[in-house]
Amino acid sequence: MNDMHGNSPKTLRQELLLQRKEFAAKHNYREKQDCLIGHLNDFLATRGQALRSIAAYWPIQNEVDLRPTLLAWANSDSSRQISLPYARPDKHLDFYQWAEGDILIPSQHGVPEPNPDNTSRPQAMPDCILIPCVGWSSSMLNGKTHYWRLGYGGGYFDRTLAQLRKDQPQLICIGVGFDWQKLNDDQWAAQTHDEPLDLLLTETGLLG
Repeated sequence: MNDMHGNSPKTLRQELLLQRKEFAAKHNYREKQDCLIGHLNDFLATRGQALRSIAAYWPIQNEVDLRPTLLAWANSDSSRQISLPYARPDKHLDFYQWAEGDILIPSQHGVPEPNPDNTSRPQAMPDCILIPCVGWSSSMLNGKTHYWRLGYGGGYFDRTLAQLRKDQPQLICIGVGFDWQKLNDDQWAAQTHDEPLDLLLTETGLLG
């Protein structure tokens, strides 16, 4: 599905977002989405048993909506919590607890965010973060496959993950996308400031 070669990251993002919009309108989209969510459920039923705080995202621009799945996970155990990211002016993210029905505020990019002044929803320290991908790639290093995320270009997640991983080495970072979004080296290569993903969730399975 990808046929972009030698384009700038900005142009590549624009084309991938257009392709994602077209993909979401196809008749087999729901089937692929359900497969992806099924693999997330498998993760939550196994490794997710040890997790207490998962950072989700509010879906925009045809991103997969994982909220119902995560709410079911959280509601099954009172010790579990879901959080959403809040974009700080310094282009780092903080995470605040979120519950269904909370009033959110639009960020400068128009993304619904938790209100950091809401004292009933304190800041959270997630032990797993789910991050939507505009595109993704993989590379081999020392016999191990590493996965990389092409995002919207703001660098929020890369800055945040670099800091969180210093404070919390056991953090699990999972990229979320579809197989067709995989990019080859001619299209895009991760830069030195890009933070790797620990796992990648697609309709094929949980890679990593």
